[in-house]
Amino acid sequence: MSVDRVALVTGGTSGIGLGVARGLAQDGWRVVICGRRAELVEANSAEYGFGGHVCDVTQPNSVDKMFSGIAARHGRLDLVFNNAGRFAPAANFGDLDVATWREMIDTNLNGAFYVAQGAFRMMRDQSPQGGRIINNGSISAYVPRPQAASYTTSKHAITGLTKSISLDGRLYNIACGQIDIGNAATDMTSNMSAGSLQANGTMAPEPTFDVAHVIDAVRYMAGLPLSANVQFMTVMATTMPYIGRG
Repeated sequence: MSVDRVALVTGGTSGIGLGVARGLAQDGWRVVICGRRAELVEANSAEYGFGGHVCDVTQPNSVDKMFSGIAARHGRLDLVFNNAGRFAPAANFGDLDVATWREMIDTNLNGAFYVAQGAFRMMRDQSPQGGRIINNGSISAYVPRPQAASYTTSKHAITGLTKSISLDGRLYNIACGQIDIGNAATDMTSNMSAGSLQANGTMAPEPTFDVAHVIDAVRYMAGLPLSANVQFMTVMATTMPYIGRG
């Protein structure tokens, strides 16, 4: 059984998730990543020395299997970066497909719940007790983009999830915080420099910022003692249209 600090990063095979996993490993964490694509999980685990699990966070049985594997190999879990999520194609609310709505809620909200609950149970029942859960929210946890009802709703719900975990976790030395990211430069935001739909109906390019600053922020949150918590942190491009959006 490992006595090292063990961290799980969901959606850890690319983008922010992979960057955070690498940063945590540099800080001495024993890192476990998960993702849906076996080839990416295996390749990144081999390259960076991570533990890896193929896991579809929308499937409770798949999430349960992952936590059973972590418990069997490491015996405990100290940190989760609850990061797996996705965007939806832009659609006016009246034209939003029900299948898209369900897919977004299944991934961004239900998946985050399954992972957080599995981590909560493990942290509650282990000895020494406790741990930290960091949920990946979004600027859209506070204000919507046009034509993004399903994504916005899922991320507003993550804020409620974070608050509920924080409250219920007090009894078990479990801290829960949320990082809300605005326009970090990743593959998912690569089209922003060409133009994004604004609240007034125009298309305008939006600034991005280096994802390294997100990684550093999560590393800071993760490095705090359990007696301290960053409840909510917003990290964004300074001049993105957030304050005053609309």
